[in-house]
Amino acid sequence: MASRHLSRSIAMQSLYEWDFLGMEKGALEGITEKNIEDFGKGLESNDFIWSLIRGVEGKIEEIDQIIAKTAPEWPINQINILDRNILRIGIYELLYEKVDEVPPKVAINESIELAKNFGGESSRKFVNGVLGTIYRELINETDEK
Repeated sequence: MASRHLSRSIAMQSLYEWDFLGMEKGALEGITEKNIEDFGKGLESNDFIWSLIRGVEGKIEEIDQIIAKTAPEWPINQINILDRNILRIGIYELLYEKVDEVPPKVAINESIELAKNFGGESSRKFVNGVLGTIYRELINETDEK
């Protein structure tokens, strides 16, 4: 498994656990450290995991508003916890990572892979639909400038 893909998996597992436990302030760091220890053996660096974790945590309110706007028929607390956190990572990468480091299509494809590997039957389609909509909006905004 590629290093960045494994890093995304560990970040997703950490965000999932943190969300499941009520998103207690300060708990995400310990959860992530435990998951790196349990699942990250062999990674050359944990920097990408921490970039995702800190990025999502720091932008979580904005990201959740984007999810709510993009999937209005699904209130954020009714979205499956796994799907919600895969979307958070995908949206963070789409909107806040440097495009030359994580091209938009890579961010979307990686999120779809996480949904396929960890989610239910409908996870892949849901994640693809939400991130695809956001990506199309980004392209439209760029074209208008």
